[in-house]
Amino acid sequence: MNDSTFEASVREGYAFEGETLLLGAPLLDGKVRGEARVRVPIAMMNRHGLIAGATGTGKTRTLQLLAGQLSVAGVPVFLADIKGDLSGLAAPGVSNAKIEERCRAIGIPFIPAASPVEFVSLTGESGTPIRATVSSFGPLLLARALDLNDTQQSVLALVFKFCDDRGLLLLDLSDLRAALQYLTGDGATELAEFGGMSKATVGVLLRKIVELESQGADRFFGEPEFEVEDLIRTDASGKGIVTALELSDLQERPALFSTFMMWLLASLYRELPEVGDLDKPKLVFFFDEAHLLFEDASKPFLNQVEQVVRLVRSKGVGVFFVTQTPKDVPADVLAQLGNRVQHALRAFTPDDERALRATANTFPRSDHYDIPKTLTSLGIGEAIVTVLSPRGTPTPVVATLLAPPSSLMTPIPPAELQARVAASPLHAEYAKVIDRESAREVLEAKARGDEGGAEDVESASAGPAAARRKGKSAPADGPDVAQQIGKALGSPLARTVGRELVRGLFGVLGVSTSTRRRLW
Repeated sequence: MNDSTFEASVREGYAFEGETLLLGAPLLDGKVRGEARVRVPIAMMNRHGLIAGATGTGKTRTLQLLAGQLSVAGVPVFLADIKGDLSGLAAPGVSNAKIEERCRAIGIPFIPAASPVEFVSLTGESGTPIRATVSSFGPLLLARALDLNDTQQSVLALVFKFCDDRGLLLLDLSDLRAALQYLTGDGATELAEFGGMSKATVGVLLRKIVELESQGADRFFGEPEFEVEDLIRTDASGKGIVTALELSDLQERPALFSTFMMWLLASLYRELPEVGDLDKPKLVFFFDEAHLLFEDASKPFLNQVEQVVRLVRSKGVGVFFVTQTPKDVPADVLAQLGNRVQHALRAFTPDDERALRATANTFPRSDHYDIPKTLTSLGIGEAIVTVLSPRGTPTPVVATLLAPPSSLMTPIPPAELQARVAASPLHAEYAKVIDRESAREVLEAKARGDEGGAEDVESASAGPAAARRKGKSAPADGPDVAQQIGKALGSPLARTVGRELVRGLFGVLGVSTSTRRRLW
């Protein structure tokens, strides 16, 4: 093998027409060889991908590199900032000797640049508060966040079924608590048609809810519910807006934030129209610490994750999982990830050796690399790369010296972050909590014998969402069932039906009985 053969292979494999993102320069035996560059076609960014590698090898900077370039190309980005070190996307980078040396090796100038960033948070402490209703989360996702076993999950599903059929809105955790207490007290006889539930199991559920509330989740569940079209925006200059979910205050509750991200992904699938293959994605979604989503997950949950990931591509959404090794991602999901950036792995233990071999086997065979050996010899900011060509075929595996991101690689000061949050148009829309009549108020009124409390249950299900969003553009209509119903019967009702369809993606009822009664 000689340098000219190697460079010809890289040139042929990574010569794409159309807009591309620069990853870096090809390495052979640890040195940059030739003038070829390793790129990924923007049109293939909705074919999903994986960024993997051991701690400290540069995964976060690779994410930052891709996010910044996508923004420049006019593609909105959503990412989770687990440790708070991605806020630097909002500020231009600062050059230093190492950055300049890397840029010289790759043959590119270092041009500092910032991206337009929206900072959001599940608790509201480090960003604009974003919320989801308990009802739209559904029992399968909520059971994941509460860490329930199968029996407890089945009881939770029973409560959702009861509330659906009675037209009771589960908006926040107090509504769910009220429903549980009612069904083990005055309303126990109303479960005859559904089957009973153990008071001991309900007691466990109530304690789990209190635990979740104590960790800040009471600020997440409620209204106004976050609307996914707010992720798909560009600024005045045409740059895609990067929405950074700040999670440094929820590191001890990984099941909650990973489940929220899955809810968000399912909502994107439900709300966006079918678009097929585009010149560039509508949104690229980076799922950091992806192993937290799959750890100890039930088979039904994993099946639905696979289904959402498979189907959301046709809506123009690309999903990148960021984790330590490919084995952190289930095989059926991994098979859908055509773009791979694999940073270094270490092989200190027998388990590490097995992970190394398993990782090497997920890459196409190479004429130029011993992949297991290369994976253990990569330095910081180096990776083995293979992406999908516009024909949908994998490119040759190439070790790559990755380009540095053009934005700041350290967090911005907390005061600056908070100032940006306060000035955000999303903050004006989502900061104020809406507390309308829901299951808690209706059931409390019923317990008092006050019939007036239940008069508006059916009409309340439509809610003020349409009025709140008046004047704001919505996604184009597609063949989605909720959107077809919405055109015929009005957007508030479509939102209610659409919420049920998202829950249906996760193994629950399709359209609830109460909704069917209102429609037909």
